[in-house]
Formats: sequence, structure tokens, C-alpha cells
Amino acid sequence: MYPSGSDSVPETSGVAGTVAIPTRFVWPYGGRRVFLSGSFTRWSEHVPMSPMEGCPTVFQAICSLTPGYHQYKFYVDGEWRHDENQPFVTGNYGTVNTVLLTSEPDPNPAIFCLETPGSRSNMDVDNETFYRVVTLSDGTLQEAVPRFSETDLEVSRHRISAFLSTHEAFELLPESGKIITLDVDVPVKQAFHILYEQGISMAPLWDFCKGQVVSVLTPLDFILILRELGKRGSSLTEEELETHTISAWKEVKLLLNQHVDGHGRGPRRLAHAGPFDSLKDVALKILQNKVSSIPIIQHGSFPELLHLASLSGILKCICRHFRYSSSSLPILQHPVCSIPLGTWVPRIGESNGRPLAMLRPNASLNSALSLLVQAQVSSIPIVDENDSLLDIYSRSDITALAKDRAYAQIHLDEMSIHQALQLGQDASSPYGFFNGQRCQMCLRSDPLHKVMERLANPGVRRLVIVEAGSKRVEGIISLSDVFRFLFG
Repeated sequence: MYPSGSDSVPETSGVAGTVAIPTRFVWPYGGRRVFLSGSFTRWSEHVPMSPMEGCPTVFQAICSLTPGYHQYKFYVDGEWRHDENQPFVTGNYGTVNTVLLTSEPDPNPAIFCLETPGSRSNMDVDNETFYRVVTLSDGTLQEAVPRFSETDLEVSRHRISAFLSTHEAFELLPESGKIITLDVDVPVKQAFHILYEQGISMAPLWDFCKGQVVSVLTPLDFILILRELGKRGSSLTEEELETHTISAWKEVKLLLNQHVDGHGRGPRRLAHAGPFDSLKDVALKILQNKVSSIPIIQHGSFPELLHLASLSGILKCICRHFRYSSSSLPILQHPVCSIPLGTWVPRIGESNGRPLAMLRPNASLNSALSLLVQAQVSSIPIVDENDSLLDIYSRSDITALAKDRAYAQIHLDEMSIHQALQLGQDASSPYGFFNGQRCQMCLRSDPLHKVMERLANPGVRRLVIVEAGSKRVEGIISLSDVFRFLFG
């Protein structure tokens, strides 16, 4: 229940001088027939509720209430129910929701439209909120952004830091699994196909002569290789990929980096961690080295590669540990729009912050690869002419070009992003999009804990913030964004 910001002028009730406030009640959990009853109907009248247009699982009713304290509950398909996500108490009529109305606009805006489980597709979001509004004195609507206290933030950061500092990387190791490691002398072409066929985006590189892991082959390597192949006069040709080894490419890459920044630095040391390192140290190494994962190596007479640690795995540990004590982390209850987190589309009149990189599906693959490298981002939202989300192109999508040796038959400037994405998609998809976990989304009103739970799922590295209904892109939140915020 919340005051309606878009209805008629408040009426006067039967009591002289008392103003009745049009108040919207919402049942967002589905049903066939839903009624509302409460202290304002003397619990004797059942007010029918109607499905909201465009969201049949959400029922609403508007009643004129006098300022004061009210109790209410819902009669759903023959059963009395209350909304556990709104204030409630136990009284003479069982468990009931409560509301305190004042003559001023409600500072805690509406929470609408929860979808029933299993009713969403891969491109759906948890529409927990259509909008959050307050009514201003001139009758206009404005989004209400709740504030958080620095105390909430510091308490949450301290408790998360304490947890990560006292738990070791051993906790990241799965009970069973495999790690695919490539020899540095494997030809680039063969490595390209192995990663595609195994459905992985990266692999540690083993140097047989040194007897240790020396680097990690990532999608960025393949992007840079294909861009080099696309340049006129490149020393690399497609045929040379048959014999050109990963180690040789790494040397070329080093020379290219030196040419770009003008520094004669040697190869960057491999960022890695041991099984007894704290989870906090592992996370900091990932952030500081700007990588998506680091090897967990057990050193001894013979180094043993145990695991590839990622921020996703560490976040999963946090969510699991605080699952039943989330109230001890007050900042996690705040919506992501209220905290400095992620990259957002600048609003009109805003000059601060970097713009969010987005592309149309008909843009060239070369433009996408260039943007990934130059903007130093891991993914780019693909949007239509209204900036509504269609798909997302990530660095890891480059391995799809290994299918049927597509990289040998295309020109990066001639293939569109849409065509490139279709290579790795199910042909039965009408537009080639929306498969698997490609497009994970959230709303600006989603609480931080929900965003963290989604990012903790394997294979999910970022959430695109969209507007409910239109799916217009509003921003993007990555795993590294969350950890930088939590670490301060």
C-alpha cells in the first residue's frame, strides 16, 4: 500500500475537516481473484482488486483513507494473505499489513510487480519495482532515492572484510572438477579451437621447460590477434596460426604494448595466489591486476595448479556466509541506485562520470572489438534504436569465431555484431539472442544483496541495469564494481 501520486485531488471524508487520501494497495504475487479488506472497511467489506495493465500478476485497488494508522490484508483465491515485503504485525485479525498515513506525501515510495517464479524468460528481470515516486507540491512526480548512512556502509564493509580476512582460498576449491591447461608451445589456432570446444574463455599456460604456470590465455589475446590479422601489412597471416605458438604471440603482444606506451618493460609477472592466502588477498590481487581470475597454485617440489579463482566464487562465499544474517550488513538492503556503484548512462545535464559504451546490432564486429580494447571493458550492451537491451557482446564471445574456422572467412569490418553473435547461438532462436545466461539484468531499485546473489552465479560477470517494461539500458554493474565498493 502506498499513496497514489497520479490520482485525483484528495476528497473530504464524512468527518468535517478530515482529508481523505487516495491510497493505492498492491498485491504483486498473482492469483485469480484478489480482494482487499482492512480496518478502513471495518473488516466487513471486500474491495475487489484489478490486474494492472501489462502485468497480470499484479493486482491493485485504490481506496480513500483518512490520515492515521490502518491495518489490512488480502483475500486471494479463498485464502487470507499478507504481503511479507511490507510492514506487518500480529493482532486480533491474525497477521496483517500496516500503514501510517500522514497528510504529507509518503517518503517511502511504492514497490510494485513481483513476477511469479518460473514465469520469466532469459531476457526478463525481476520486476520488483515499476517505479519509485513521490508527489511534489506542484503535483509532478519525481523519483525518490533513499539515502544510506555512512555508518551502515562502514559496518557492512568491516564485517565483510573481517570474513574475507579469516577465510582461505581453499574454500574456493570445488569438490570435483577439471582445469584445462595449455602448453605455451601449442599453436594459437589450436588453442583457439580448444577453448571454443571446451566452452571456456581462458586457460592457464604451462611452460614445460620452467615446470610452472607462466601466464593465462584470455579472450583479449584472441581479440588482439584477430585485429592484427585484420591490419594491412601485418606480420601474422591466417596460415601462420597453424604454427605460430602461444609463446610467440605473447612475445609479439609484449612488443606491441611497449610500442603503445613507450616503456621498455619486461613481461608482467603472473598474478597468482596460494591455497592458504585469505579470500581478501585473492580478491585484491584480481582487482589490482585487472584480470578476471588468477591461478591458485600449491607450491612444493612440483607446483600444482589447484583452481582458477574468480571474484564470482569469492562473492558466492560472501552470500553463503551472510545468507541468514543479512541484517548484519545494512548496506545490502539499499537499492543500487542509491549507492555509488557501477557505470550509469549520464542523465540530461550531468557532466560527471564516463559514458556507457553501447552499440547497435548492425555495427561491425571490428567496432565492437576496438571498443572492448580502447574502453577497457569486458562487455558492451547491444541495443535497438530506443536503447532497449537486445543482447550483450563480451570478450569471451570471440571464441565463437573458431566455429567452422569462421575467423579465416570473414573481414571484421564486414561482419555485424548480430552475425557474430549468431555463430555461437542456437539456430532456432528467432533473432539469435537471448540464450543461456547471456543477458543478466537488474533494476535500479533492486537491493544490493539481490545484485550480489545474481553476480555470484557461475558465468555471470555483470548485470545490465534496465528500465522495467521497456528494458532501456540505464547502466551496468560488474563483479569488480561490487568489490571495489565493498572494499572502499
